[in-house]
Amino acid sequence: QVQLVESGGGLVQPGGSLRLSCAASGSILKSYTMGWHRQAPGKERELVASITSGGTTTYADSVKGRFTISRDNAKNTVYLEMNSLKLEDTAVYYCNADVLSRIGTIGLRNYWGQGTQVTVSS
Repeated sequence: QVQLVESGGGLVQPGGSLRLSCAASGSILKSYTMGWHRQAPGKERELVASITSGGTTTYADSVKGRFTISRDNAKNTVYLEMNSLKLEDTAVYYCNADVLSRIGTIGLRNYWGQGTQVTVSS
């Protein structure tokens, strides 16, 4: 089995910063693209940022210049540094990863974390 465990969410004032972490563990042979999605109340889940195993990054237009995604391949961990947070960044943030895993058979599978709440409020 493979688990993604997120941490680092919380309550922050507008203009503040938070750093999210997501560690993948279990029967992992290699992790490929890892990323962060978010879902605000009443809205669909959307991609925030992603990063390939080679370090190529993608960002939603709404977070460009404010958020930075990075990863530690040796630790199968992805980070999201969030600066200049806005009220509209309030959401549950989910980690997502494409992982080559050995669960019975070897295969490339997609996994989600349980989510961590980020609330931006004055």
